[in-house]
Amino acid sequence: MGNMLVNTRDQKFLLYEQIGIEKLFETEKYADYNKETVDMMINEAEKLAVEVLLPTYDKGDKEGCKFEKGRVKVPACFHEAYKKFCEAGWLCCMRSVESGGQGMPNSVAQACYEFFQAANYPLIMYPGLTNGAAGLIDRYGTPEQKKKYMERMYTGEWGGTMCLTEPGAGSDVGSLKTTAKRLPDGTYSIQGTKIFISSGDHDLTPNNIHTVLARIEGDPAGTRGISIFVVPKFRVKADGSLGPSNDVTTGGIEHKMGIKGSATAMLIFGEEGKCVGELMGKERDGMKIMFNLMNEARIEVGLQGLGTATAAYEHAVEYAKQRLQGAEIFEFKNPEAPQVPIIRHADIRRQLLWMKAHVEGCRALLYYTSFCQDMMEAAATKEERQQWASRADLLIPVCKAYVTNRALDVCSVAIDVYGGYGYCSEYPVEQYMRDCKITQIYEGTNGIQALDLVGRKLGIKKGMHLLAIAKEMDAAIATLREEMPELSSYVNYLAEAKNALTDVTIQFFKLGKSASFLVPILYATPYLNLFGDVAVGYLLMEAAGIAQKKLNAIYAEAGAKGSKAKQRAMVHANPDVAFYQGKIAAAKFFAVNVLTSVRGRAEGIKAGDRTPIEIADESFSV
Repeated sequence: MGNMLVNTRDQKFLLYEQIGIEKLFETEKYADYNKETVDMMINEAEKLAVEVLLPTYDKGDKEGCKFEKGRVKVPACFHEAYKKFCEAGWLCCMRSVESGGQGMPNSVAQACYEFFQAANYPLIMYPGLTNGAAGLIDRYGTPEQKKKYMERMYTGEWGGTMCLTEPGAGSDVGSLKTTAKRLPDGTYSIQGTKIFISSGDHDLTPNNIHTVLARIEGDPAGTRGISIFVVPKFRVKADGSLGPSNDVTTGGIEHKMGIKGSATAMLIFGEEGKCVGELMGKERDGMKIMFNLMNEARIEVGLQGLGTATAAYEHAVEYAKQRLQGAEIFEFKNPEAPQVPIIRHADIRRQLLWMKAHVEGCRALLYYTSFCQDMMEAAATKEERQQWASRADLLIPVCKAYVTNRALDVCSVAIDVYGGYGYCSEYPVEQYMRDCKITQIYEGTNGIQALDLVGRKLGIKKGMHLLAIAKEMDAAIATLREEMPELSSYVNYLAEAKNALTDVTIQFFKLGKSASFLVPILYATPYLNLFGDVAVGYLLMEAAGIAQKKLNAIYAEAGAKGSKAKQRAMVHANPDVAFYQGKIAAAKFFAVNVLTSVRGRAEGIKAGDRTPIEIADESFSV
């Protein structure tokens, strides 16, 4: 039995056989890394996840966070796990060595963090938010701010947050009411209320450093007038020790459907007029600065979704292999027939393969996007950097929204595999589903991600980056057809889906310049899901091509070429054969069951039906 969290074999296939991260090791930035180092890090991450984090997952959910006398207490079992996580250097492993990190490639950090998210992502949110907030200070803070705050945040001694959302603004950040008033010494008096603040208050650390969006008095309305401030819960003295309260109070915590071990707080800044903040970066650069953290966080949320999905899938597979129920389909009329594990039943096998295809496809999408970020950081020229950065930017809303949409579906199907037991709290899959739901909502709802993709990302440089991806797909499709005739019929489904996506994209460009510009906005979410299906379908088919080539070599060496019987027999004796056959099966299944629907859905979008816009408000419910 594996770790029942993440398929390590698939991780390493992606990193080494499909993406080819060895290319990174040839660059100056990542010259200190090699395959042995990465394998060691993944093994250490797996060990920490299974032995330290996983035992706190169910306990943290049952105990939850408590709000007592103005302070938040996290589940007691989180304290030791948090300490071990930070002491092992995982909090800032992807940050530069100069800042106290390990300079780990983002793609490798994704593989390691997938274990952590799968084991207990509500706990990992605390160091995750801290890393993000410290990363902003690392990039935009003054040397004094780095020494004062960042260093202790990166070690996990202090916590950190991002404070955007307000009661009256929600996703409309430009409507925020929090104000910043200039003080004579160059600091600012902060006043306002923020809600839904993850890790907003807790007892894991003695201080919490908030990054707060606010509008300096007199600055323009909307997002262009927003600045960002460093606001500690407790002021910090010149010698680095904690001073008095900084007039940051906790109004309460939310009682939620899931992630109950993660404190979601209301924070009140300057209730007594004594809250002091330090400007980060330049005035009115708040949104530009915060977007750096939000882009990081959106990939992280995609990984949270994947973490719950992969754990739910691995548990469902293990349950299906052990749960005895019913006879083989060929023996269903025989009352004396022995019971078989439910994995022998056709519908269960279909459900498991559906989950496998989506989990592995979403993993590929996240890892590849992180690899794009790595290539951007390691690029030798400005032009190369821009190309890789633009590709990552295009894919980030898909990583966040598509992955979390499919992750929730995977968790739901996992419950179906368990049947009634899956709905009961004695089994873990119901918690995975509850915890997964929020990933579709925070860090910008998935609807907002779709608007970001359609309204901003597609049009960058007149769609050149999307065109470049389409050309790469065309070339890969042609190569697969030529070199892998075994896959040609499935590759045809991919080609048809890719062409349908291209057609609807071209129509969106045309409509965006006409009076019908509302149509792309109306169908942004269906479009994002189409985009995700084609991207995942392509990555799965690319993987199938690699797997087929490896299998052909194994079969030839074993004298099994052309013999289906010998090839089937090898599955039981050779784990590589089983793995590669599984990769091909996932791609075929996805092509037949998902990619075939893309054209029809694309035609639906192209029809441009405006009924949801035109229907009267009163007609929704009478």
